[in-house]
Amino acid sequence: MKYRPSLRTRRLAITTAAVLALSGANGPWVYRFGTERYHEYRINKPDYKAANGHWDFLDVPSAYRINTIHAALLHTGKVLLVAGSGNNRKNFDAKSFRSVLWDPGAGTFKNIPTPDDMFCSGHTQLPDGKLLIAGGTRRYEKLKGDVTKAGGLMIVHNEDPDKPVTLPAGTRFTGRANGRTFVSKDPVLIERATKVFDRRTGTFLRNDAGLGRIYVEAEKSGTRYGTGAEDNYRIAGLTGSDARNVYGIAQKLALDKKDFQGIRKAFEFDPAAEKYITVDPMNEARWYPTLTTLRDGRVLALSGLDEIGQIVPGKDEIYDPRTGKWQYTGIVRRFPTYPAVFLMNDGKLFYSGSNAGYGPADVGREPGIWDLATNSFTKIPGLGDADEMETSATVRLPPAQDEKFLVIGGGGVGESGRSSAKSRLVDLKDPAPRFRDGAPLAEGTRYPSASLLPDDSLLVTGGSNDYRGRGGSNVLQARLYDPGTDTYKRVADPAVGRNYHSGSVLLPDGRVMVFGSDSLYADRANTRPGVFEQRIEIYSPPYLYRGARPELTSGPASIRRGGTGTFATARGAAITSARLMRPSAVTHVTDTDQRSVALGLRRTAGGITVTVPGNRALVPSGWYMLFVTDDRGTPSEGVWVEVP
Repeated sequence: MKYRPSLRTRRLAITTAAVLALSGANGPWVYRFGTERYHEYRINKPDYKAANGHWDFLDVPSAYRINTIHAALLHTGKVLLVAGSGNNRKNFDAKSFRSVLWDPGAGTFKNIPTPDDMFCSGHTQLPDGKLLIAGGTRRYEKLKGDVTKAGGLMIVHNEDPDKPVTLPAGTRFTGRANGRTFVSKDPVLIERATKVFDRRTGTFLRNDAGLGRIYVEAEKSGTRYGTGAEDNYRIAGLTGSDARNVYGIAQKLALDKKDFQGIRKAFEFDPAAEKYITVDPMNEARWYPTLTTLRDGRVLALSGLDEIGQIVPGKDEIYDPRTGKWQYTGIVRRFPTYPAVFLMNDGKLFYSGSNAGYGPADVGREPGIWDLATNSFTKIPGLGDADEMETSATVRLPPAQDEKFLVIGGGGVGESGRSSAKSRLVDLKDPAPRFRDGAPLAEGTRYPSASLLPDDSLLVTGGSNDYRGRGGSNVLQARLYDPGTDTYKRVADPAVGRNYHSGSVLLPDGRVMVFGSDSLYADRANTRPGVFEQRIEIYSPPYLYRGARPELTSGPASIRRGGTGTFATARGAAITSARLMRPSAVTHVTDTDQRSVALGLRRTAGGITVTVPGNRALVPSGWYMLFVTDDRGTPSEGVWVEVP
């Protein structure tokens, strides 16, 4: 007899089949949902946080979300976030420039009126606690297909030794051979010629022409108005001897790509007044410059693209915050843009080779020690991948007294897809310093962010394998580097990928703010344009999950170099180290301010006494965070101390 299932059996079979069908269709979703729930459970367990730390998103109201390109911690404990135009041409054309002040303690935000486009400026902390910001964007780049008028660099010569000449914007230059006319976009000063004499006899030899550089464009659109070779140019409006002595010379003026152009303007941001203050402009326009504080508190401005989109031809200059004036150094030394140049303990400068991208591949890229007084430059050998230093990060390892530097990741010049997984170490106290390879990263990483922590470790996070995250190549990993053992330990992973235009800043409470990212594309196939990452993440290191922290309850607000300060703390007997940490001013993976100085430590009744080193180059004047760390490796919150 043929078997016939009961009604109940048939219903159960149908239900089971339906469940299996739904499971088959939705299995991946069910798996992902379960996996994500488990991941959230796991990363929030106390034991996991104590070993790996934790990431949180900063809740930024929509009115204060900007394309953060630059960030600096101020001695008020607030963080200045600077976008300028934020790498957005529409903002630039509308003159919409943004800065936001974030107060981590109060959790508040404030829009700051921003007087010019500080996008891709340089910045550094000043001795009085203000932030110097110099340079920025005059014009956005134009790719070859977007350029409609031929243009480029015009070198203006003045052979008159008796007077300089100023040409206004709109000056017309007409080629003597090609007959093409080009118009200047800005005014230009051409210095008078220099008389050259024979040193032995005093006989006059010649006049060396004074030179001026200016960007010019054709009057009309189209390729036929461009030129393909060098020519000498007459200048309209000049008469008499000026017409004979002043002329232009230009190479090819064509519809090629036009790079970004810089500005001369400079500002101080006052943390007390919470506003920008205009100071004298630089002598040179700069886009992508580095500002490095010198031993005497003055600031050296290096490199950058000028007002015609070319690397500033080695005309370094110094800002004196006491006078608010800039002055040429008289030294000519060329670097690629955003060169990582650090003040050493003897007042000389260390250039690690790290840079942010623009400039010839064969000019100014070798690392070395630079004596600004004599302009001597001693090259440091040993780099195994010297052609992959672009977009690398350089950090002065703690304590700063040791003068050991770590160079992390990087990649090939320009839009290269090559990236380096190397970490390179150099000890500048060695009589013959030489780079050696340190612990490697897990994978090649351009644009890594690196922040010193008060327990002497280093947080390394973000970056990408390829130029600006192409091909979905962001590195979603964070690691803690131990300088003592030269090892990386992988910790909790961030939720957001970070590449170009990203950075990180240590906060006074020991957490780290990580911001920015400007991917070229928004998908792995490189078909959709990228969108600037406005979300900010906060990393809480493992030491914040180990129970009670040491606390400094009172002490001086100012300690002189070579002087001491006594601070009250209930756990003085457990304190093992004290550090002065200079606040960050970071952009484009460049932070030459960041340093952690070891202090002398003596335990006293009811507290500790610290001694600040007397070396002005080791401890430049300014504001610092004082952290103390206990015998469990747990640091206190930072206390602001001024070194006058």
